Amino acid sequence: MKLNKLFGLHSVQAALAYSPKKITKAWVDTERQDKRLTAIMGELSDLGIEAEKTDRKKLDRFAEGHSHQGIVIEVELPAELSEHDLKTAVENLTETAFFLVLDNVQDPHNLGACLRTADATGVHGVIITKDNATGITPTVCKVASGAAETVPVYMVTNLARTLRWLKDQGIWVMGAAGETEQSVYQTDLTVPLALVIGAEGRGMRRLTKEQCDSLMFIPMLGQVESLNLSVATGVLLYEAVRQRLLTVN
Repeated sequence: MKLNKLFGLHSVQAALAYSPKKITKAWVDTERQDKRLTAIMGELSDLGIEAEKTDRKKLDRFAEGHSHQGIVIEVELPAELSEHDLKTAVENLTETAFFLVLDNVQDPHNLGACLRTADATGVHGVIITKDNATGITPTVCKVASGAAETVPVYMVTNLARTLRWLKDQGIWVMGAAGETEQSVYQTDLTVPLALVIGAEGRGMRRLTKEQCDSLMFIPMLGQVESLNLSVATGVLLYEAVRQRLLTVN
């Protein structure tokens, strides 16, 4: 677990609603009198956390200059795992590999939604990039609704290298892209699989795409050109689940 500070009435209320057991400490402005703040302090007290009364300057430092509205809390967040952890997990797999790879995905709402779907579809782990991408944040945890604690998240520094290694382990790397002629419904997703989804708006980077064994698209029958990233991820993951269930039955 890693510790992270949240600030502001809305963020603290969200933490109390979605992950109260992860809150470890709290600080409040001694000079601020506010009904909402008083109510939050009561909820924290019910959890056995007595907010430390402090001056505004200390809260400003905690919030790094952002508006904190007189309260800062410390919460435990799940930590991302390493490339070494990923290699260990792959080598110890006894089931057909099923990984989700997110290439430079920056929106924490999208990552949180992808983790939630990954949990629901039995994905063995989600691989994310270290640079130009979101990691596990309070927003991610909130949107994931518990999946950030159940789905392993592996952060890698060189995605192309990681994909090459996965292929060496017999895992097929398949990417989602609109410029291909093969749809997801024409693609065999029952094989050991690493499904690659590109960033919001930009799609996969060139080096990532070059590592894919095949590309596939989701048929679009209406007027819009593409789906939201997390929605597209859900469609692809559940098509893989559908195919795999058919092979079992």
